[in-house]
Amino acid sequence: MSEIILSSEAWKDVEEGTEALVEEWLVKPGDSVTSGQVVATVVVVKTSHDVTASDAGVVESILVQAEETFKPGQVLATVKA
Repeated sequence: MSEIILSSEAWKDVEEGTEALVEEWLVKPGDSVTSGQVVATVVVVKTSHDVTASDAGVVESILVQAEETFKPGQVLATVKA
């Protein structure tokens, strides 16, 4: 199983304690994904970022729903190979 996390690059130069917002999920549990596929869009300090799957597999669970906030390093979803 692999975890979907927003790249640390998106958090570069962001003030400590800042949270991001999941804008939209482009997949749902049960969907197949490929490595590098964009699976969600998020907003960090008024800047939109794509979230990609690190591995191919099937989306097992979405842990942070659309319109919810999350912290750096927080797992957004899981993918089962």
